[in-house]
Amino acid sequence: MTAESDAVKTVAGLMALAARTAPKAVGQDSIVCRVVTGKEQDKLAARIDAMGKALGLDFFFVNAGQVRKSDATLLIGVEGTKALGLSCGGCGFPTCADMVKAGKAAAKRKKSVYSGPNCVFKISDLGIAVGSAVKTASIHNVDNRIMFTAGIAALELGLLKGCSVAYGIPLAAAGKNPYFDVQMKH
Repeated sequence: MTAESDAVKTVAGLMALAARTAPKAVGQDSIVCRVVTGKEQDKLAARIDAMGKALGLDFFFVNAGQVRKSDATLLIGVEGTKALGLSCGGCGFPTCADMVKAGKAAAKRKKSVYSGPNCVFKISDLGIAVGSAVKTASIHNVDNRIMFTAGIAALELGLLKGCSVAYGIPLAAAGKNPYFDVQMKH
């Protein structure tokens, strides 16, 4: 382990703190954060690979390799199927009660990568939390990239209990950012 790798893990904790303290709709916190490293991170990368194979999508393999080579990965999810109580209709249903009812019915016939429907405010909270986290990484000069693939793999592995939508943010300290300028196989 290097000093840089240790520092990245410290920054991952600061990023989780930034996500936790980011503003939330009506002050209700539904954000879940988890830092994965080592074998747990390897398991996450293996799941991304398996999903890429099942879906036939090459970018999953690239993302899996990037997660595998990272010092840590921050997972941020939201309990988006919980009703906020505003009945705004942003989720596509007239009331929060209708959204919850539709979510229970969807859960029975499932399988998609995300559970839903989701409260539009909860999803906005997730975006703000992720933005706050990557801002913190930037302040500390830690290379990072927001990944849909790492988020859905984390959900499938049960790493973010109760969450319906998630993103993963692999983190690295390297001489060159490992998350950009990558070649895709076509």
